[in-house]
Amino acid sequence: MRPLLFSVLFVMLYSLGFSQELNCKVSIIKEASLEVNSTELEIFKELELVLTDLMNNTQWTKDQYKTEERINCSMQLQINKIPSSGTYAGALQIQSTRPIFNSNYNTLLFNFRDEDLVFSYSRNTLITYTPNQFRDNLSSIFAYYAYYILGMDYDSYSLKGGSKYFSECQQIVSNAQNSGAPGWKSSEQGKRNRFWLVDNILQAAFEPLRDCNYAYHRNGMDKMFEDKIKSKKALFDALAKLNPVVQVRPNSPNVVNYLLCKRDELKSILSDSEIKEKTDFVTLLKRLDPSNSSKYQEILE
Repeated sequence: MRPLLFSVLFVMLYSLGFSQELNCKVSIIKEASLEVNSTELEIFKELELVLTDLMNNTQWTKDQYKTEERINCSMQLQINKIPSSGTYAGALQIQSTRPIFNSNYNTLLFNFRDEDLVFSYSRNTLITYTPNQFRDNLSSIFAYYAYYILGMDYDSYSLKGGSKYFSECQQIVSNAQNSGAPGWKSSEQGKRNRFWLVDNILQAAFEPLRDCNYAYHRNGMDKMFEDKIKSKKALFDALAKLNPVVQVRPNSPNVVNYLLCKRDELKSILSDSEIKEKTDFVTLLKRLDPSNSSKYQEILE
């Protein structure tokens, strides 16, 4: 067994008794038309282990987590191009879930596709994250999303409870400004990159989104078992908080991604509702996210 893989496996086994915050499944796939040799495939498998270790065995907060309290999340790295030996380009799909009180159900909390992935990696390289320092693009990207996942999770349990973790994301963005890597600058085309994702969530204009995240889960989902009628009303009221955000920032990726996370969930929750209640939800969702109106229409079916 190669020394690096032994080290990674040792750390993973040793840390089982010292549970960190994330339970992250990392996977690497290649674009179907991309031809790679057996050496590249071995590198991908090694990188999966290294990134799994980074996400699951780094202590991201000062809080103590029990094993069963770890945040379930996934990071799927898709390799689309190999511009040169040891350099890779592609996309990263990030998802995280949150358990709902008094149930075995997990709600989708964050679902985002980062299209600006370019990084270098060579065999037997251990990837670590150093706070307040840009070491390499891959560790910074994964650390950024570790903190963003934490921010969304903490916000769902306490009002604006994730602020310090979003601030960590913003610091990572700041440290990466001179790296030359894509996805970190405000001047890049589009508003879906890492800069805007965290910049938006910390702006005063987006406070209603954070209020919504808290109210949706604590007043709605977590009380669904106790009183479904009141909880559905709380879900509607929580989503209505997004109206002022949409008025000033229509089609914001932060809002669109959040609503799409909840679409299938709302369809299931409203399956036994009267047509008026379903229509009220659909009307609200279409107003908040008109570009995906047809997807919310499915709630009425």
